[in-house]
Amino acid sequence: MWRRSLNGGLPPLMAFVKRSTIIRFASNLGDRLKTLNDGKQFQQALQLFHQHQKNNNETLSSSAIAQGLKSCARLKDIRSGKAIHDLVSSRTKENEYIVTSLIHMYMQCGDIRSAETLFHGTETKVPSVYGAMMKGYLTNSEAQKAFEVFHEIQTPSEVNLIVFFQVCAVLKTQPALDAMKKMLQQTPTNFHSNHRLVTSLLNALVECGDVELAEKIFDSIKAKQLPMYGYIASNQAQKAIDLFKRIDRPDAIIINLLFNACAQLRTPEALSLVKQTYKNMSSSFYSNDYVTTSLLDALVKCGDTSTAKVVFSKMRRPVIAYANLMTGFNDQREGKQTMQLFYQMKREGLEPDIITSLCVIKALALTGDLSLIEETINQLPQSILLDTQIRNALIDMWGKTGCVDKAQEIYANISEPDAFTYTTMINSYGLNGMGMQALELFSQMPKEFIREVTYICILNACSHSGLVDEARSIFQTIESKTPTVWTTMVDCLARASLFDEAQTLIEEFERSHPAAMTMHMALLSGARNDKNAQLAQTICDRLKRLFPSTKDSLTAAKVLLANTYASCGDIGKASDIRIQLTKSGAKKKIGTSTTVVDGEIYEFRAHDTSHPRSDEIYREVQKISEELVAHGHEYDSSWITRTMGKDESVESVLCGHSERLAMAWNFVANPHAKRIQITKNLRVCGDCHRATKLIAAIRQCEIIQQEQKRDLIEVIVFFIREMPSLTSLVPFDWFEIHSKSRSPPLRVSHSTTVVAFSSIVYVLDEVNRVAFLVFKTWSCVPAYGSLTEQRHGHCLLSLDKERLYLQARAAHGGDSIETTSAFFIFGGLAASGQALNDT
Repeated sequence: MWRRSLNGGLPPLMAFVKRSTIIRFASNLGDRLKTLNDGKQFQQALQLFHQHQKNNNETLSSSAIAQGLKSCARLKDIRSGKAIHDLVSSRTKENEYIVTSLIHMYMQCGDIRSAETLFHGTETKVPSVYGAMMKGYLTNSEAQKAFEVFHEIQTPSEVNLIVFFQVCAVLKTQPALDAMKKMLQQTPTNFHSNHRLVTSLLNALVECGDVELAEKIFDSIKAKQLPMYGYIASNQAQKAIDLFKRIDRPDAIIINLLFNACAQLRTPEALSLVKQTYKNMSSSFYSNDYVTTSLLDALVKCGDTSTAKVVFSKMRRPVIAYANLMTGFNDQREGKQTMQLFYQMKREGLEPDIITSLCVIKALALTGDLSLIEETINQLPQSILLDTQIRNALIDMWGKTGCVDKAQEIYANISEPDAFTYTTMINSYGLNGMGMQALELFSQMPKEFIREVTYICILNACSHSGLVDEARSIFQTIESKTPTVWTTMVDCLARASLFDEAQTLIEEFERSHPAAMTMHMALLSGARNDKNAQLAQTICDRLKRLFPSTKDSLTAAKVLLANTYASCGDIGKASDIRIQLTKSGAKKKIGTSTTVVDGEIYEFRAHDTSHPRSDEIYREVQKISEELVAHGHEYDSSWITRTMGKDESVESVLCGHSERLAMAWNFVANPHAKRIQITKNLRVCGDCHRATKLIAAIRQCEIIQQEQKRDLIEVIVFFIREMPSLTSLVPFDWFEIHSKSRSPPLRVSHSTTVVAFSSIVYVLDEVNRVAFLVFKTWSCVPAYGSLTEQRHGHCLLSLDKERLYLQARAAHGGDSIETTSAFFIFGGLAASGQALNDT
């Protein structure tokens, strides 16, 4: 009997032991899944869950189910998540832990409807269920719905309050601020003990604009936790620095926030603090990518690329670090340094992302070399080249390098151009003197796309094409004019020598706004171009009176004034101003010209002898000078802004300019060069401006000259059309000339534009964005002005003066140019060359 009883009781005993093992195993499963999830091994966690869910569904613990759903949420695997929901649907009514996990999973996967269905179907809602719903709405950019859910909670938990404050920080509305203040009145005063709660509250108050209340709460807290310093100062850079100085042992988060704050300020004081903190920083922080990346960013934005390079060489270099340093070099217009970083990144096996590609494209625009551009662009992945930001950047780059046709090609292939696309293309037209095309595109642009920068670009385009009337019309239609818009209009008037009107506009602005230095500088620049020393002196005196503490800008103004006096022949006054600048410690930026020859980037200064082949370069300079003189060029001493030495001549000083040396080096390296690109960091002098046009004709090449300082392009293109002889009239029927006055267009007939064969024609006076025809005829009457359109055998020109200036000279000796016609283009109207060939 005893044996039978024992045998009979064995199965129940074994079942009990087995059931206990399963329950213990299920509990262990939850721990194992949590370990995998904490280690971000979500796929492995989900696979482990699936291995046990079939046979052990009834004994799976709530913890294991929650961890399985967490894996689905992180992987955004809604299919697996729904499968788990189906398995545990019978347990959702009494288990709020599972309901919370399901809502979280659906929200993370973007299935708001399923989450809402589950939420509304739950009769008894606990705070965690509300919290999951609020977090889900916040994740899916539905902050207002989260705000409404919070008000359904009768007794919110501290977690609910934290999420609520996060919601208010996103909303940034007055109702959100009022709701927070009301909640503060109902919250026990001991909430200060929950540092996460206080931190989210302070951040929300700052985001909603009540900094005063945030500071009051912050100052009332005795035991301040470090994270709170960061959040209270997240939008207050200077206060972040002040708070940082009160911290004895800042952690990585606070140091990271400090560097971010200094990067926002970009002041010498901020840079000093960054370098001091960097010097005293614990070595353990160097392994923290967030700290080193923000340190690099702060150094770059504060303008210290030298220290940034040192930090960069010592840190682990992710792609974002490359982007930060590239941005710094680009801001300082050191495109060559950016390109070197790009090559280093490629050597280290890193592929460029969108941000680094944008930096590289900007650097290419700075360097301006077509061969380098094409070679580099071909190295970028096709997926990146299809990105809208990249396409806009490419349009900008091609516009800044004078290749408007390539910019137009990219623009034409964008099916749905956005505001930036339109604006960038308008700017490209403007930079290249194509004001009419810019106006046409501006008229096609949807009104809702027009921004402040659009108005600036179109006004600038009109300015550089002499379209003053059009600029006035656009300016009058702008409802909300920013100081930059006003300044651009002043610049347009000053370039046209309409100084009284420009001054009237400045006075109108200053009746309701503080004086803006940029406006007066634009007027001063116009006086410099017009060689109006009296006006330049008046403007400079006014600047000193209005802005006595703005040292750098006043230095620039004095340099312009000195140049104006020098251009008028008053070298004495120019020298006096320069002596005063030297005594004051002011430093004038050194002019440099950059060019790319055979894939290498070269930089020249005036009278530079650092190149290993300097002797050859200067012999080529002399040869070019002789050719210029033979073809009638007369060196203009008004562009010499300093006292000449005893052993110097006007020719030797002007021929030693950096752009002449860069040009000569191109011819030394490639005697038959057909395309030369030069980028100068300052303005090109008028003598070099004219000489370059003639060199392009003599050497039968295309020269592209970019001025970085104004971010404008001066493109000199020489098109050749071979003809056996020129015995008939030039195949342009007439020129229609639009002057700046309101008088009818002047129509110039054949008899006044063309005469006989064999001469070179050019304009001696400096012109701004000029285009004109050069024919091999004995005499010709070319137009002095800015070409705005050229179609089907006729030209439309906008004059820079009220009068039409005409100049003609015959070629000297036997050095006549062998081509029958040429077309100079300032402003990169490359399409005009084809139009000329077609006539």
